[in-house]
Amino acid sequence: MSNTVTRAELADAVYQQVGLSQQESGALVDLMFDLMADAVVKGEEVKITRLGTFQTRDKKARVGRNPKTMVEATISARRVLSFRPSLLLKKTINDQDQ
Repeated sequence: MSNTVTRAELADAVYQQVGLSQQESGALVDLMFDLMADAVVKGEEVKITRLGTFQTRDKKARVGRNPKTMVEATISARRVLSFRPSLLLKKTINDQDQ
């Protein structure tokens, strides 16, 4: 089994469990990702029950250092995507380790 879940695998799971055609299942998965991406780009949070929350954060410009050369450089301000897992997901992950 692969360590990566692909769009095709998600579409196949929808096909298997919901009973839509393969083409409809793929379109549904694509639509879901498009809606999520559009919301995050607009600065909205995307909350998925039992999984977690995707949100953007604004990072200020700061001084960083190249660890190899130790030369300082300015890292520009930017928006980053962050994911905060749900408590249920954290619990499930920690229960798997034991």
